[in-house]
Order: sequence, then structure tokens, then C-alpha cells
Amino acid sequence: MPKLNGIHIFERLRERLEALEAGEEIAAKEIRSLLTPEQQQELEDAWKEQQELRKGKRARTAEEEKALGWKTKREVRIKVFKRALKEADEGVDKEFERLQAEATKRQLKIYFNALDEAKKLGKGKAEAENYANNELTRNKLNRMDSRERQIEKLKQEREIARYTRLVGGGKG
Repeated sequence: MPKLNGIHIFERLRERLEALEAGEEIAAKEIRSLLTPEQQQELEDAWKEQQELRKGKRARTAEEEKALGWKTKREVRIKVFKRALKEADEGVDKEFERLQAEATKRQLKIYFNALDEAKKLGKGKAEAENYANNELTRNKLNRMDSRERQIEKLKQEREIARYTRLVGGGKG
């Protein structure tokens, strides 16, 4: 099973929090996979605190339980999950940048390895670049020449728009 990144954890925490608030149960395995060791310890400590609180005083009604500060295990989990979700939300931008840097690094590695391989096969510069870009396409990554193509396409569109303005302006 692949390791969860920060974006996956954020989404799953949000889903599990909604499930907890809806009254559904969540497996302990799921909780362990989503919470950091510190957050897991916080959850355990909060539950132990609740157990100690219950040993000290007895409550006969729900109002007394609320007055004494008693919480159910689900309420304790919701509190910890909300805090974990807030922490995950703060780290999503950083995680996205890290993942993007990893993808760029992978893209460059594939491109330059393919470029070297093509040159060893005796291909010219243009053929080698096409070969390397094709390798990127096979690996479902953006081609290195895609940016150049976008710029060229934009220039053409602007040229056409300018020409149509000149032609359209001359008629009216």
C-alpha cells in the first residue's frame, strides 16, 4: 500500500471527521494511519483524563455529566481530529510544493536520461529531444517542449486576433 502524503491525509481526516460527527464508528487502524504519533498520544491522554474524571465523581443525569465535563470517546476523537485537520490544512500548501518539486525532479531525470540514451544511439539534437519528450509522454508527464508550444500557440492567436481587428476595422 502506498504511503499517504499530506494531501491524502487532509482529505481522509476531513472525511473521517464528518463520519464521526454523523455518529459512525471508525476503526482504530484508520485512526492510527491518519494521526501522527503526537496526535495519537494526545488522543490517548485525553481519553485517560476522561476516565480519571469519571472515577472521581459519579453523575446521575446527562446534565451532571456535562457539568462535570464528561465526554464520550467519540467526542474526544472529534476534538483531536479537528485539531489534526487544522494542522493538516496548514501543511497542505507546503506538501503540494514538495510533491511538485519531486515530480519536476522525476521529469528532469527521465528527460536527461532519455536524451543521453538517444545521443548514444547516434541521433541528432532534434531527434534526441523528440525521443526524450516521447519518454516523458510515456511516463504520463508533461513534455519539456510543451511550454514552447504553448508560447508559440499564444503568439499565433494574438497575431490572428490583431489581423482580424485590422481587417474588421477597415470594413466598418
